[in-house]
Parts: sequence; C-alpha cells; structure tokens
Amino acid sequence: MKYDYLIVGSGLFGSICAYELKKKGFKILVIEKRDHLAGNIYTEDSNGINVHKYGAHIFHTNNKKVWDYINNFAEFNRFTNSPIANYKGKLYNLPFNMNTFYQLWGVKTPKEAQAKIEEQKKLYHIENPKNLEEQAISLIGKDIYEILIKGYTEKQWGRKATDLPPFIINRLPVRFTFDNNYFNDKYQGIPIGGYTQVIEKMLDSVEIRLNTNFFDDRQTYLNIANKIIYTGPIDQFYDYKYGTLEYRSLHFENETINEPNFQGNAVVNYTEFDIPYTRIIEHKHFDYVDTKHTIITKEYPKDWKIGDEAYYPINDDKNAKLYEKYKKIADNEKQIYFGGRLAEYKYYDMHHVIEKALNFTNKLA
Repeated sequence: MKYDYLIVGSGLFGSICAYELKKKGFKILVIEKRDHLAGNIYTEDSNGINVHKYGAHIFHTNNKKVWDYINNFAEFNRFTNSPIANYKGKLYNLPFNMNTFYQLWGVKTPKEAQAKIEEQKKLYHIENPKNLEEQAISLIGKDIYEILIKGYTEKQWGRKATDLPPFIINRLPVRFTFDNNYFNDKYQGIPIGGYTQVIEKMLDSVEIRLNTNFFDDRQTYLNIANKIIYTGPIDQFYDYKYGTLEYRSLHFENETINEPNFQGNAVVNYTEFDIPYTRIIEHKHFDYVDTKHTIITKEYPKDWKIGDEAYYPINDDKNAKLYEKYKKIADNEKQIYFGGRLAEYKYYDMHHVIEKALNFTNKLA
C-alpha cells in the first residue's frame, strides 16, 4: 500500500483527521472532488470580502478545548450572530426575545410577554404536539408561529408545517431578556481572513488531489491505502443498495452591489412564504470590513436529487430506518471508517465536527 490512510473529502472532519494522523507519522492522501479545499466552510476572497460560498458559517461552542484547538489555525473575531426577520416589510429581532415581543405586542416586561404567550397557548389546548405547527404554538403561541416560523419553515423543508415532526422546532431559543445574541455559547466568532485558511493550514504538509472523485476510480482508491476515512454520502458508498437517503438542498444567488452597506446586518431572514428565498446574507458584516462595495447572497431552499449538494438530512422515520441499514454494514467494515455529516446522515455544527474528529483520531493507533 502506498498510503496509510486515504481520506475522501477535505471538509472539516476529513481535514482534522488528516492533520492529526499526519502528526502521528502516518502517510496520508486526501482526495477532493471539488476544485477547492474546505468543503462547505469554503470562503473565497472577493475584492476584500470573504464570501461564504455554501451558506453562512458562524463558529460557536461552549467547549474550551474545541475553541482553543480551532484558534491554533486562525485568529477569530468577536462576531455575534444577531439575525433579523423581515415579515411583510416589518423587522423583528431574532432569536425570540423581549425586543421581538415588544415589536409584536408592545409589551415591555417579561411578565407581560409571558402572559401574552400563555394567553395564546391556552386557546389551543395542545398537550401532546403531533407536528411542528402544534409544537410551535404550544411553545410560543400563534402570533410568533405565524409571523416568524410558519412560512420560513415551510420554505426550508418544502412541506407543510403540519406534515413536519415536532422536534424540528425544539432548538429555537426563546428568551425573556433584551438579548439579540442568537447563540448562548461562551465562545463564538469567525476566523479573520475566512475559513479556507484554516483547512489550508491543516493540510499544509499533506498530499492532496483536487478534482478527484473517489467513485470515478473506486477500485484503485480502495487499494491505494491500508485504511480509508470516507466523509461522503454513506448510501452512495454502497451504491444506494437499500435506497436513497433524502435531503434538502440550497441554491445561492450572489450579487455585487456598488454601495458600502445593503441591509446593515449579516443575516436577514424572510419569513413570509411568498418570498422564495429564506434569507439574504451580506458577507462583509461577518468580518467588519470597510469596502465601497458589498456582496449579498440570496438563499433558496430546493428539493434535492442525486448530484446536488446535500445540506439538511430529512430525519423522519423512513430515512432513520434506511440510514440504520447502511450504518449496520459500515460498522462491520474493517478498513473503512465513516465520519462527518454525510457519512453519518446527521446535521452537525462545526464544533460538533471538531469534537467527533478529535475523539475519532485519538482512538486510532
């Protein structure tokens, strides 16, 4: 064998594995089907603005070990995620907090806001929510659901809220303080100079082949290394023998605007259903850069098909059962390891990926 490890994919999971295994003295080859490194955290400098090419990536964690680790590869700024929601031309603060409640109802105290939410919840008498709509109303009442959740969620998932499982809404924060910080995590920010440099530093002394698809010469790559770390879709690895796992995908439309500031915020969500995109990202606000122009990205959710970029796994019962079939085979592999969001059919935040990759490589000899 020419290599100790072949790593398929140069995203965060694969790149950390390569970096850590290289430190242990192993000979590594990373192959990447795209023409660039870094997977979906890839950022591209466009006349002084770092554009998040595959959607906004905001790093946040409570794990100091993870924070210290990622800061070895870049200095992070103090960016705080404070998105705004636009519903029929009116603006609301996110996450749901006292600013939001004041904008909706004119209430000024937590007691008044809680009373308003409880008043709306009692009208529906939902004890055991059966779908996302019932879960949302049981948590925060009808007004917030209809103005800030319903349209956005139905666009995002391509399904009616009454056809979506309740758990999807569980991670939305609700606060009775005037705090627009979306994340509660102690550490958060964005690397100064973008994310791509992080991966470039991780892979600095590792052999890399871009524009190289594992499946174009599968047999060669299966025999080129003693072990393989595969970060692509697990069902594709097994030729979809049990069926295809489902995802939602995204389409991005970028626009350069000859003015220094378009919307005044990094992320503005458009929560009404009739507007086809879910949000507009203005990239310069991630880095606080001073340019005479700005770049925005409109993010359109879309149905996924094989060949499209897979963003959000559809974690319903059907797909969960299908994934378990593939996982059962994968768990019995002796020389092939599966890791990352596509190989594990799970939506991971970046700090979760780092934890998983470090724990995984620590177990390898």
